Amino acid sequence: MSWQKYILAFGITAAIFGTAFYIASRLDARRIADIRTTQDAISIDILSSETQFELLGSLDCSALSENPVLSEELNSLSGKLSVAEQNLGATNAEVVQLKKQYSLFQIKDYLLLRQISQKCASYKPVYILYFYSNAGDCKDCARAGDVLTYLRETYPGLRVYSFDYHLDLSALRTLETLRRVDGGRLPAFVINNRTSVYGFKTLEEMQKLIPELKNLATTTAATSTNQ
Repeated sequence: MSWQKYILAFGITAAIFGTAFYIASRLDARRIADIRTTQDAISIDILSSETQFELLGSLDCSALSENPVLSEELNSLSGKLSVAEQNLGATNAEVVQLKKQYSLFQIKDYLLLRQISQKCASYKPVYILYFYSNAGDCKDCARAGDVLTYLRETYPGLRVYSFDYHLDLSALRTLETLRRVDGGRLPAFVINNRTSVYGFKTLEEMQKLIPELKNLATTTAATSTNQ
């Protein structure tokens, strides 16, 4: 009778673990599907913006200024990718592929932003290129990411493009070379195409490095007051 009890206990335990594993797998699959849906939406947004830019020739700058180039889906996708990376692991093939696509979307959006700002003198975007590493060689990257998240939430007009420095992506390598980013000094920040800044910066230090934030804060306050 005792061995039957052990077999029964083993069967129940195996069933519980099997069910938990199945549910976790289904949830991970849903997260991946959700991320892919968001990426599809971003690709359509960027293609639409690019097509609009090519069609208009002489841009209606006032109309474009009212609609930020940075799609809201990019911010949403960033959070979803972080969750997927935590659950599936940074080296998971699916996560790496999704991160590559996300990085390409960011680079494309960044290029569109620069093109429009060059065409429209009144359009003065404020953006940060943030290079980090989660390979264990950047102890301050997590804290730096938290500061940037706070800034982005506080100043809706601020664009923050985040890139994993070690991601094997040729377009990203080119961007890093053009901006002369030193991978041995991460985290790195390129603010409005100025010289790269390295190392962790507190919220107050970042605000001093980005004096343009004062204009964003004034615009945000004025908008809130008018509403």
